[in-house]
Amino acid sequence: MTTNFLRRSTRILVVNPNSSAAMTHGMEEAISSMKLSESTEIYTYTAPPESPASINDGQDVIRSCDVVYRNLTSSGILQQYDAVLVACFSVHPLVEKLAELHGSRGKLAVTGVFEASILASMSLLSTPPLNTVPPRKWGIVTTGKFWETHLTQGVNTFLGVDPRSINDRFAGVESTGLDAGDFHGGVDPAIIREKLKQATTRLLGLGAVECVVMGCAAMAGLEEIIRCAAIEKYGPEQGNEVFIIDGVKAGMGLLEQMVRNKQMFKKT
Repeated sequence: MTTNFLRRSTRILVVNPNSSAAMTHGMEEAISSMKLSESTEIYTYTAPPESPASINDGQDVIRSCDVVYRNLTSSGILQQYDAVLVACFSVHPLVEKLAELHGSRGKLAVTGVFEASILASMSLLSTPPLNTVPPRKWGIVTTGKFWETHLTQGVNTFLGVDPRSINDRFAGVESTGLDAGDFHGGVDPAIIREKLKQATTRLLGLGAVECVVMGCAAMAGLEEIIRCAAIEKYGPEQGNEVFIIDGVKAGMGLLEQMVRNKQMFKKT
């Protein structure tokens, strides 16, 4: 009698490119609440101490990329996984660098929470009949002012939209004025709640927003604040219908499908 091996576990590495263990723990709690396939194994990684504890601007993005890329490639640990999620809500160059190194011809599926959130939002937007009501929109609430331009440009680039044209499905980006580290003990929770609620309310005022993306991995678990703002702005019926996108969760779902697609459609 012979037996044939048909399937194995999918191993996903969630990479926190900053050096905050508290932020990694917050993402772990969000992942633990997800309904994933029983054959999916999730592992987390926190960047070495040389990486910024909070990624707040373009310099922090580049620095974190250099530190983490060097650490991951020198250690060889990526060979143990089927997929990698870069858990920094930015146009993070680590996504492209890892994809170039391992993704195009290798088995490793790679995405970032930013990219996964865009795809999740676009898939969830309803399409009303033409010429009846304004198009449904999605948008991002984020931390500091720097990210408003950075993320808007990133969305346009990812979707291939000319920045001089109007993207009638993307409402825009609204910032709280906080840093990522503020969400893990750096600021009074009451202040966090108020600033996040204000940013969400401004975003919801930019059109019929159907999806709100939490534009920082450190916001994991704060969906209730955004939901309250949506109910206050739109009323209970419409407010409860708004999708609130956690990029880490979006990335998990996307990577599971990417791994399956690589296995099903790659030339053997």
